[in-house]
Amino acid sequence: MAEQDIYGGKLANHSPSLPKGTFTRSGAEQDIYANKLAGHTPSLPHGAFTGSGAEQDVYGSKFADPSLPRPSLAGSGAEQDIYGILPSFSLHAGLSAVAYGVSRYADRIEGKDVLWASGMTLNAWWSAIGSKYVYDNVAPLDAWNGLGYSQKLLLAGVTAWGVRLTSRVVSRSLKRGKDDPRYDVKRKDPGFWNKALFTTFLPEAVAQTIISLPFTIPFRAVAESAVASPFTSNGFVFHSLAVFLFTTGFTLETLADAQLESFKKDGTAQGINRGGVWSIVRHPNYLGDALIHASFPILLLGAGILHPIAALGPIANYVFLRYIGGDRENEESQAERYSKHDAVKAQELEEYRQQKNSFWPKLEEFRNSWTLGVLGAGVAGVILERGLRNTI
Repeated sequence: MAEQDIYGGKLANHSPSLPKGTFTRSGAEQDIYANKLAGHTPSLPHGAFTGSGAEQDVYGSKFADPSLPRPSLAGSGAEQDIYGILPSFSLHAGLSAVAYGVSRYADRIEGKDVLWASGMTLNAWWSAIGSKYVYDNVAPLDAWNGLGYSQKLLLAGVTAWGVRLTSRVVSRSLKRGKDDPRYDVKRKDPGFWNKALFTTFLPEAVAQTIISLPFTIPFRAVAESAVASPFTSNGFVFHSLAVFLFTTGFTLETLADAQLESFKKDGTAQGINRGGVWSIVRHPNYLGDALIHASFPILLLGAGILHPIAALGPIANYVFLRYIGGDRENEESQAERYSKHDAVKAQELEEYRQQKNSFWPKLEEFRNSWTLGVLGAGVAGVILERGLRNTI
């Protein structure tokens, strides 16, 4: 099976914790969780894992003889609430409280934007590596080596997304030297900061907790994810689709930000940017972000560790981008500012709205050379990943 070719050899020959011959059935999912998938059992029996392996190292207490001593439940992983959702929210809430304090002191609401991607990336690394070091005394390198190939790929993807987006937000903030114009109206409210923690910062902590489910649950509750994951014999197809979506989205998001920055630096440019990937939709950066997050649960499905709860992540991210803090908030701010200070941009924005969709491209855009270029980058990403998989 193709799925076995991707993961079986990787796990059997590369991971120090998985002995060769441990898994005899086909499929990437069975390579990691053969006992569960072989019989499609609703639960993992005691003693299902009797050899070595990262799963035993972290979650061994779930499968060991009940008469044996159990590890402390003081950790912030699957032991506490099965999926680690409460510890995850505690992390985001704590970070949001710190961001609130710093933002209030600086009188810049955009402090929460700096935390957005960086906080979720930190949560992913804490779930995969940090919590195992702190609570299970597993060395970081051993924790990394104990991860399956898809888990490593997931963590790498989240990191690439988080680092790029955070650096973009910080760079724009430093160049601007003042708060994001989108928040000008909010800051005019004299009582804003007294209620902002509960109306702005903590609600985003809730959103971050939900959005990060696809890259926290697979590390905090790997056994439960394996049991609950839908079975598929096409793991290779879903794996490739996930890589394609991630690469396409990452390329689209990166190009959108780079082209917008270049347009703003061009002293001769007037109006609003409608060239490049901005000729596909009005918010190609948000579309790219949505594709990136959609790729995560698809990757988990291909690996056989997609807990259905994790599918809430990209849904929550999409809702946030479309209806709360993304294109809606951005265009409302643009329309208000342009109508007051720049009649040319106001007119161009209205024309732009009539010509291009906000988020999802029109069918005719699939003839757009920029659309084809971005899709080509996605295909290239699949080919490149196949060539590099043995190095991860």
